Amino acid sequence: MSYVDGFVGAAPKENREAFRKHCEIAGEMFMKYGALHYVECWGDDVPHGQLTDMYRAVQAKDDETIFFSWITWPDKATRDAGFAKMMADPSMSPETNPMPFDGKRMIFGGFIPVVERKA
Repeated sequence: MSYVDGFVGAAPKENREAFRKHCEIAGEMFMKYGALHYVECWGDDVPHGQLTDMYRAVQAKDDETIFFSWITWPDKATRDAGFAKMMADPSMSPETNPMPFDGKRMIFGGFIPVVERKA
């Protein structure tokens, strides 16, 4: 069964193009190391909630936009091996490909699909 990594974070609105470029590089790497599908999304219609919301979850500032991302892998073993290779790859070092957002406020996790539908 497939495995999915999900991410939510906040990036400065002025860094949209830097974010896109960073994600282009990261996406190539994830695919190189076994991912089946890679998606990065820039917030467009992200409502503020009454009790909680994505902004609060990542402590977004007024000048930031929420991003939402996911990566689909064939299985957890491929994901674990792919992440290990990616973290060791020099092209993903902060000096080569700096994150245009505060990674400490990003939330993420690995998930086992329980329902999946395709057109």
